[in-house]
Amino acid sequence: MTVLSSEALDALGNEVGVPSYDRTAVRPGIVHFGVGGFHRAHQAMYLDQLMNAGKALDWGIVGVGVLPQDRRMYDVLQAQDCLYTLVVKYPDGTLEPRVIGSIVDYLFAPDDPSAVLDRLVDPATRIVSLTITEGGYHVNQVTGELDATDPALAADLRPGAVPVSVFGFIVEALARRRAAGVAPFTVMSCDNIPGNGHVARKMLTSFARLKDASLASFIAGEVRFPNSMVDRITPVTADSDRVALTERFGVEDGWPVVCEPFTQWVLEDAFGGSRPPFEDVGVQIVADVEPYELMKLRLLNASHQALCYLGYLAGYRYAHEVCQDKLFVDFLLGYMDVEGAPTLPPVPGVDLDRYKHQLIERFANPEVRDTLARLCAESSDRIPKWLLPVVREQLAAGREIGRSALVVASWARYAEGVDEQGEPIEVVDRLKDTLMERARHNRQDPLVFISDPDLFGDLASDPRFVAEYTSALRSLHERGARATLEVGAG
Repeated sequence: MTVLSSEALDALGNEVGVPSYDRTAVRPGIVHFGVGGFHRAHQAMYLDQLMNAGKALDWGIVGVGVLPQDRRMYDVLQAQDCLYTLVVKYPDGTLEPRVIGSIVDYLFAPDDPSAVLDRLVDPATRIVSLTITEGGYHVNQVTGELDATDPALAADLRPGAVPVSVFGFIVEALARRRAAGVAPFTVMSCDNIPGNGHVARKMLTSFARLKDASLASFIAGEVRFPNSMVDRITPVTADSDRVALTERFGVEDGWPVVCEPFTQWVLEDAFGGSRPPFEDVGVQIVADVEPYELMKLRLLNASHQALCYLGYLAGYRYAHEVCQDKLFVDFLLGYMDVEGAPTLPPVPGVDLDRYKHQLIERFANPEVRDTLARLCAESSDRIPKWLLPVVREQLAAGREIGRSALVVASWARYAEGVDEQGEPIEVVDRLKDTLMERARHNRQDPLVFISDPDLFGDLASDPRFVAEYTSALRSLHERGARATLEVGAG
């Protein structure tokens, strides 16, 4: 058994890929907020591929954690010289491990905020990238404006405050770069948000305006925020994944990452300065990301929502279990064909029918073992962005909404906190208490759950949606998830 570190790389067996480049020659060029599983399976992997090809050695990643729970990532990466193992899991059981070396440092902001600011202000930092989850952008779901009520944002708005939030660090760093005559970095969002670059620009500029109007104007005019679409199913690392890595390949890694074989990154060519040659490792560099982004959000991400609550209520616990059940597969394909796809613009170079069936194959990969609990988490940040736009467009066009309404109803039923077998459900959501309190009224007054305008806008007053939603919720209570799919929600 080999404990992962720089010195141990030569001792790893031939079955484990390792960096072919000299990591001591890699220089930081990117600061990344939100180093989790997805970033390490995606952006960091692409950069590692470039470095293995002898390119982008001046684009090393410095990770930053700002939340208390990020301390564990700091501890693990520091102990392993910022190395980790990415394990690709194929449907036939094949595991493909590779040690990734593109992260060269990790800073835990609460311990040393000055070190984070120094790195952000350094002219060598030309890109600041983000995977801070949908909720990290502080968007009011209905107005689309900045919600500055978060305590961390409020703290960062105090005069002379030392930053504690991602927004606080970025805006303060841009202010210092402007004062020093250093060109601004590009802010590159890699989160699952429609128009993620536009959203990042709007929210950061709005936050800056609360501090300094001239700084906000500078950010709006001088900082670039490319849009991107990112895709790779990356489940939470399980203890069994660590054990398999040790027993099958002799590697002891405190936090490996597991993922599916498929990966996609579509990136707008809208950088303020230089960037890595991402296109050399398969990244699609395009002028307009929106068609690809909507395809992914409304087919892949919304389908995850379509399968997770209904699947969980029916007794399943993994995505592959749901997608090996024809009843659920037919429902998912029906949603994609009849409701999701009609809202999409043409997607250059993509066969949508093939893409939809490929999604089912990806979801059904038994080796990935993506938990429904993960997919059910943080629904209040996901459904308003991924599914409700489909509902609104379908309503406006007079087209079908029954499957989408059933998904919303299944979320409401899930939020009751008890499954169909009477077992407790651990609801994970930043609005957990509010959602569960509203769901408590589902049987007596089913409109309570969808009456929050911050989440649902005016859908609670739309007769067609109300009729479909209440019928679906009633069926879930009376028949259960599986029987509802068998007979329809009406």
